[in-house]
Amino acid sequence: MTLHFRQRTIAEPVNCSGIGMHSGQQVNLTIYPAPINHGIKFVRKDVPECPHIPAHFNRVVDTSLATVIGYDGFIVSTIEHLMACFAGLSIDNALVELDAYEVPIMDGSAGPFTELIKSAGIKEQIASRCFFIIKKPIELKQDGKSVAVYPSPGFRITCTIHFDHPLIQEQSLSLFVSENVFEEEICRARTFGFIHELDYLQRYGFARGGSLNNAVVIDEQKILNHEGLRYQDEFVRHKILDCIGDFSLLGIPILGHVVLNKSGHTFNHAFLKKFFTQRDSWETRLIEGANQLADFQAKSLAI
Repeated sequence: MTLHFRQRTIAEPVNCSGIGMHSGQQVNLTIYPAPINHGIKFVRKDVPECPHIPAHFNRVVDTSLATVIGYDGFIVSTIEHLMACFAGLSIDNALVELDAYEVPIMDGSAGPFTELIKSAGIKEQIASRCFFIIKKPIELKQDGKSVAVYPSPGFRITCTIHFDHPLIQEQSLSLFVSENVFEEEICRARTFGFIHELDYLQRYGFARGGSLNNAVVIDEQKILNHEGLRYQDEFVRHKILDCIGDFSLLGIPILGHVVLNKSGHTFNHAFLKKFFTQRDSWETRLIEGANQLADFQAKSLAI
């Protein structure tokens, strides 16, 4: 498990274009390097004097169809895949500029964003990274759904999903999240949905950009995408991708074991709210090197 101890940004600006999943609008997006302690912020250049919107849980204004952040009446929608990419690649500081309100869906995964950032290069900065250290369990359970986080020597996610469909049913996966694991095991997992849901959403003006090019679409018996799945358990891997994006809205990386059961953006966000009410269950700490990390890991395993 590789952990980066210094803050990181991208080495040079990069850009891409695509359509918004729900708006169906063409959007141009540029990612710029940012200074230490800047965090991830979004700015819409299509709106005069639009303020920078921090990618933080207290800026979330909607989670019904995607994760949406906003400030002073302006929003940026569907940020979860790009945010997962920043977290998965340990990018702490970046400015994201776009000329519409929705981040492009690309192919429905974080793969294109990962390739984009890797093409720009990643620059290590002089400041140390701060982490949330989980000291005691935090749990949220309701209506058969649950999200919890437990002490762990690294960032680990265990996710279980269940759908009453023969191609999905129950899937579970547990892994420690590192840059390599994110690139090889998670980032290419696509969003998915059922054809009747897509038809319904489009009938009412949502998912206007949704297609077989940017989602795994399923009917009652089969996958409609000609190329099939990228992973046998692509569905649960995408839910882990979403979780990484949602938990990145804590603002700094977490060292803890996140366990999810049948959760999605809305329930994940509810958990983040609870997380900040249980301040005795975590602490923030600068970890400046491997020796300090090893000491922390030994203490964590002893809990």
